[in-house]
Amino acid sequence: MLKDKFLIKGLAGKKKLKGKIAVAGAKNAVLPALASSILFKDKFCISNAPEISDAKYMIELLENLGAETSKKLKKTLCIETKNINRSEINVDISNKLRASIILTGPLLARFGEVSFSHPGGCIIGKRPVNIFLDGYRKMGAKVTEKNGKYHIKIKAEKLEGAKIFLKKVSVTGTETLMLAGVLAKGKTILENSAMEPEIKHLAEFLNSCGAKIKGAGTPIIEITGGGLLSTKGKVYKTLPDRIETGSFLILGALSADNLEITNCIPEHIDSLIELLRQSGISINTQKNKIHIKRNAKVKNNVLNSIEVRTHEYPGFATDLQAPMCVFLTQTTGESKVHETIFEGRLNHTNDLIKMGADITMWNPHQVTVKGPTVLRGKELEGPDLRAGLAYVIAAIIAKGDSVVNNVHYIDRGYEKIEERLRDIGVDIKRVNQ
Repeated sequence: MLKDKFLIKGLAGKKKLKGKIAVAGAKNAVLPALASSILFKDKFCISNAPEISDAKYMIELLENLGAETSKKLKKTLCIETKNINRSEINVDISNKLRASIILTGPLLARFGEVSFSHPGGCIIGKRPVNIFLDGYRKMGAKVTEKNGKYHIKIKAEKLEGAKIFLKKVSVTGTETLMLAGVLAKGKTILENSAMEPEIKHLAEFLNSCGAKIKGAGTPIIEITGGGLLSTKGKVYKTLPDRIETGSFLILGALSADNLEITNCIPEHIDSLIELLRQSGISINTQKNKIHIKRNAKVKNNVLNSIEVRTHEYPGFATDLQAPMCVFLTQTTGESKVHETIFEGRLNHTNDLIKMGADITMWNPHQVTVKGPTVLRGKELEGPDLRAGLAYVIAAIIAKGDSVVNNVHYIDRGYEKIEERLRDIGVDIKRVNQ
């Protein structure tokens, strides 16, 4: 799998893609949901679970801890955590998965201690663990670190509720400390919390199972701790992936004449839709689908340049920045991109330049993109999950053939992506080197 690559025949800028493409369950929803299973005394089931490698790694971590997992139906996973017999997170598996750190909150809250190494994942900038460690200290835990391994143990019988101000808005930090607070003694208040819809959705399900969480989806979350939760047969349904939705929309704006994106929640990508409309793309949204129609007839075939600034939700998602840079190579004039969250996330533009893009990097956080330019097929080394899919989009609009290596990064977050792209007309093939 690590040597898989995509062979893609470009459309040379023509808008030929058409049909329907369905959005899979969200990576950023299923991973914290899997971690939350530790808070339950009965079987915890998840529907619409995406078949991605990150979810597979999280399941392996739970099984390594002693949890029992099973597949009930297609895309439905069930986890029972009553037999968890250890609180040390496997190093080899967690090295593949940044989200493994979410497990530390529920493990510490339920078992009083947890050990873990610095988690892995994509290299897109500094992602320190201090936000988690500081939170646990405020909740009455002792943190020791030796040779890159952290051991955390509570001093009292249970974690203590605390007021925690997150120095930096963090999705995983918010999720992890929220889950820890569910079993803590007293009230935990998280200030400057992330507001992503996946957080609110999970909190609402936890509340239906006995948790007491207020304010999820706002900057201030209050959690009143209690005992283990119980699903009583309820099933958590994974939200549609808004990053995948946005990526398909960008692809459609560039290469589709008539494309319908189904099983999505358009309001979760309002910032992207607004920018694409400003650029000149006609987009029709309904409750759970997005339609681009007669896109090949864009007035004078001219797309307007725009300014993009990434921001925490509900702003423009950093995970859509790389695909958006590909879009900007086809707009007329000079566009500006300001990446405010990760300092390494604009490095992908070097490969777009090799394909023919006119991009100037001013610093690790800012680039200008001049267009339109003809992109030409190249062999590309996908550097991470999101840039990997951006390279696929660039290859689709390019003139000539491209090779995208490191497909294992793309597999981390996009389910059977090549099969779904073929269904709408993309000439893409997966091969093993």
